[in-house]
Amino acid sequence: MVAVLFVCLGNICRSPMAEAIFRSQVSEAGLLNEVEIDSAGTGHWHIGKHAHEGTLGF
Repeated sequence: MVAVLFVCLGNICRSPMAEAIFRSQVSEAGLLNEVEIDSAGTGHWHIGKHAHEGTLGF
């Protein structure tokens, strides 16, 4: 299995956006069972918060 981790400062905008786009592309390629995808932040102030609603297009 391949693991891909997207990292940014707070994990509420850039890294979750990259994760969502990549997850969509991997899904379209039919490879979701072969790739583990996640995102993370390097700072602590957003721990436990969800991605910003504008980031994921809600």
